Amino acid sequence: MEVPRRLSFPLVLPKPASSAWSPLGAAGQTAGSSKDQTGGEKFISEEKTPESGVIVVVEAPPEDGKAARRFSSQDSFSEESSLSEERLEEEARETQRRAEEEEAAAKERAAQRQQLAIQELVESERSYLRLLQLSTVTIRSNLQQQLQPPPAGLDSMFLHIEEVIDVSSRLLSLLDQKQLQSGEPDFLQSLCDSFLSLSSEMEAAYKEYLAHYNHVTEVEKSYKQKEALWNEVVRVIKAAAPDVNATSLSFFLVMPVQRIARYPLLLQTIQKHTDASHPAYALLEQTAHTSVALNCRINEYKRFREVADKYRKTEMLTIKDKIVRLNTHSIAKKTARLGQQIKHEAGLKPKLVDEEFDALEGFFYVLENGILELLENVEMYLQHLQGFLSCRTEDFDLDMDGEKAPICYKEITTALRQWILPMFEKRMRKLIHQPLCALRDLLVGPRNLIRKRLDKLLDYEVIEGKPNLSYAEQAVANTYRTLNTLLLTELPQFNGLALQMMWSTLGTFSCLHRDLAADMEQLFHSFAQQLPHSSLSPGAFWEWAESSVLEGARRLQHLCRMVEDKLNAPDAQPLSPSSQRRLKQLTDKHGSGKIFQVMSTVVGTRDLDLNLTKGELVAVISEADSRGDRRRWLVDAGGKRGYAAASKLIRYHQPTDDPPPSPHPNLTEDVTARRRHSYSPAGNAPLPMSQPCFQVVGAYDFTARSKHEVSFRAGEPVRILEPHDKRGSPEWSLVEVRGGQRGYVPSNYLAIMPVGAGLPPNPGFFL
Repeated sequence: MEVPRRLSFPLVLPKPASSAWSPLGAAGQTAGSSKDQTGGEKFISEEKTPESGVIVVVEAPPEDGKAARRFSSQDSFSEESSLSEERLEEEARETQRRAEEEEAAAKERAAQRQQLAIQELVESERSYLRLLQLSTVTIRSNLQQQLQPPPAGLDSMFLHIEEVIDVSSRLLSLLDQKQLQSGEPDFLQSLCDSFLSLSSEMEAAYKEYLAHYNHVTEVEKSYKQKEALWNEVVRVIKAAAPDVNATSLSFFLVMPVQRIARYPLLLQTIQKHTDASHPAYALLEQTAHTSVALNCRINEYKRFREVADKYRKTEMLTIKDKIVRLNTHSIAKKTARLGQQIKHEAGLKPKLVDEEFDALEGFFYVLENGILELLENVEMYLQHLQGFLSCRTEDFDLDMDGEKAPICYKEITTALRQWILPMFEKRMRKLIHQPLCALRDLLVGPRNLIRKRLDKLLDYEVIEGKPNLSYAEQAVANTYRTLNTLLLTELPQFNGLALQMMWSTLGTFSCLHRDLAADMEQLFHSFAQQLPHSSLSPGAFWEWAESSVLEGARRLQHLCRMVEDKLNAPDAQPLSPSSQRRLKQLTDKHGSGKIFQVMSTVVGTRDLDLNLTKGELVAVISEADSRGDRRRWLVDAGGKRGYAAASKLIRYHQPTDDPPPSPHPNLTEDVTARRRHSYSPAGNAPLPMSQPCFQVVGAYDFTARSKHEVSFRAGEPVRILEPHDKRGSPEWSLVEVRGGQRGYVPSNYLAIMPVGAGLPPNPGFFL
């Protein structure tokens, strides 16, 4: 702001009569009087011009001044006013020019800073990528080659870093494809487009790496505890990267953690020094917001993973360790959970229901049972295969010199046991058993998280209705919400992948058996001309093969029965007094048809499971659990109720004083063989005897109690299809009654009657 100049020159005026004489007015002038050196009185008047800011001082001479001096002073005042106006205009133009120069200089400085920020982002990205490749390729390979054996967990330290390198290299390649320099206007738009197009891939790569970074620090800490090993690691790092002052692996592996957090800072710096009128300003603003949101999502995912890693671990604690961990806080917390659970079961307080999670949890447990059962079946299959391979009959010399067919069979058996079946077993273990074992181990983490969510849900229900929460209660609520959100997000993906892996395993199982059949077919074709009956027609050959198989089955069945009767016949043990009292109690309460006996020891592994000993009597209340799983039955063990595996229960038949005669011990071998294979196709069924002697009839009335059983009346003829049930127990027989209905009936409800003993002969029901 210019300081107003004060112009002072004498002006002779007549003495005014009053103050109203002045044309300047009271606001524009000040007046006073003074005496000059001659003693005359003169008036001094000041005038401030608002346009120019010039103060004019007018001195009034004494009354006897001359008029000529008055006119000369007025001319001088006009000249000075014109000069001051020109000077003011020139100064205003100079001020405007300086402002324009300063604005242009500010824009130039902002553009320079923008270019420096863009160059810093691009060049630091290139340096970052070079150091990551150096650590992943050079340092990692040198550590694996020079340190023998390689340190444990070395490969796990570089997990997910390949995805980070791939995203960074793709970002630089997109910028290089445009062939633009960082100073060109279109380069900023190309940079923003490249970053936005790779934002999803960048998030997927960095969130997995950052969630895994805690493991990197733990492994490196374990290396530092071994001084000799750590010195070798540092030596290899310095030799591989002499131009970088690096003394640890974390120097390189921490770079992705720092880089993802630096993107928002660099982009915001570029945005700060970019003019709002720039064509790419809106896109740059969107890119900066995207980078900030990307970091927030990565931090949230990392927090979820930390919570999951904390609770999904299974600790193998002894009783002593558990007792040491007990304190007042843990006892109070578990007591509150137990009380909340009791209130739910008693209906005193409603349970917080999440239908979406309940559906996911139910499907997970069904999938878990399927995986465990499939693994159990595969292990049993491999065990039987191993037992078959351990019996090497071809190693025995059976004195078969000169007999062509037995020698040919021996060569086929040798090829099967030494090459085909061992290779099949090896592929089974590698492609079926090992993936299923790995999948079984993966089930532990989700199962622990589901159980921990239930515990946290009980804690959350206690504090849910409180208006104000303490710090500890807020932490409990946050933990429950985190676990619930994590399971709702991750459990569907796990269920889908586990189901897909299970189906792939079953498909691989089918392919392995198809390959086994092809190998065996190729083997038999090579010996086809040496085998007997090779000249027979296909129909005659299969007829001969079927008859041979049936004959072999008959002999094997006869042998098994003899061995079972003579060597493995169990002694009938009477029930103890306590078992008899329990049997009477269960029979009076549930009926005799609900009584089952435990075949082997049952150890409970889940909630509400019972521990039962072999031979213990129970009553079946329901043939399915609360989720509809028919493999777990609800049973009554004489006071305590719970679940038990259905495969370990067998129906208990109370012995009678004079039971009806069983039809099986009195049958001849030929009759038994024909009855065993009475279910053969009609075209190949054995012809009935021309003069039948016996037929099987119902000795008592029997009413079916399930869909697997069939009803009949006393004296009704039946045909025995199987003299035992699926478990091999002879107490039940598979029969066919009139009308073609098939099902199981108690064996002691059947009797053998001679033909003509008061019953009309019934074709097809003879023995």
